[in-house]
Amino acid sequence: MFALLSEFIRNAGRTITVIVMDREHMEHPKTFSLDPTHLFALCAGVFLGLMILITSLVLFTPLRYSLPGYGSLEMRREALENTMRISGLQDSLRLQTEYVSRLRDIFLGNVAAGGSPAESVEPDFDPGASLMELPLPVSSEDWEQHQQPAFAFDELKQTEPSAAASSSPASNYLSALSFPFLPPVSGIITRGFDARTGHFAVDVAAETGSALRSIGDGYVILADWVNDGGQVIAIAHAGGYISVFKHNSSLLKNVGERVRDREVIALSGNTGEITTGPHAHFELWQNGLAQNPRAYVLGW
Repeated sequence: MFALLSEFIRNAGRTITVIVMDREHMEHPKTFSLDPTHLFALCAGVFLGLMILITSLVLFTPLRYSLPGYGSLEMRREALENTMRISGLQDSLRLQTEYVSRLRDIFLGNVAAGGSPAESVEPDFDPGASLMELPLPVSSEDWEQHQQPAFAFDELKQTEPSAAASSSPASNYLSALSFPFLPPVSGIITRGFDARTGHFAVDVAAETGSALRSIGDGYVILADWVNDGGQVIAIAHAGGYISVFKHNSSLLKNVGERVRDREVIALSGNTGEITTGPHAHFELWQNGLAQNPRAYVLGW
């Protein structure tokens, strides 16, 4: 084989005759005249065509996704979204670190009356004591107004609608809340109501996308993004009650829309800067005072 190729190379540019015969000389020999240069050009053309065909198949068909290091458009989009999520998590971690640092300064007594760190303030507690035994920071001066019970017990008794309400169209009348009402979301309570620390809610462990249901008839008065609470929706009910759901992944209602009892209004999530993971954050207010939802919800 190599001898034949060497003959072609030595005779490049000249026409040579190639005789083809079988090994047993049973058939008449066949002769061909050819130019080795044309043969090499033909082989090069065939090789180049094959390379173009293979390259086209790899670049313009799904075969390209099997190449190492080649990501699809969807993978690139996911990578960009993950980068943005990481950036958001870094910002959230920074804010939480600052928050923990401020709490530590409060625990150590390193905060002056004006709110700025004091230069030489000795801690007024035993350093060996547990943090659970230390006084919690007061979130506001009027937190005691929301201490439970923040309502008169007779307010839980539902009264018949007034004559004015009865004369109004049925489509506009809001039925009073029925106590106790069913939980707006299923799950285990991970954090309870604590007016002293400013947590006017009950947190329920729930996977992202869990359905949040209205506790009764009402109208949506807020459905928007809030920096610390993420996607927030608030519903006004009869009797001065307002229910609030924070950190949602999606809001299913708009401001002004009417909602019915047990209607799905949002999907739980983990949005907002002040959150510790996927959960449902539920607040209940009555005439401007925060209420402990566990006193109203069946089974909590």
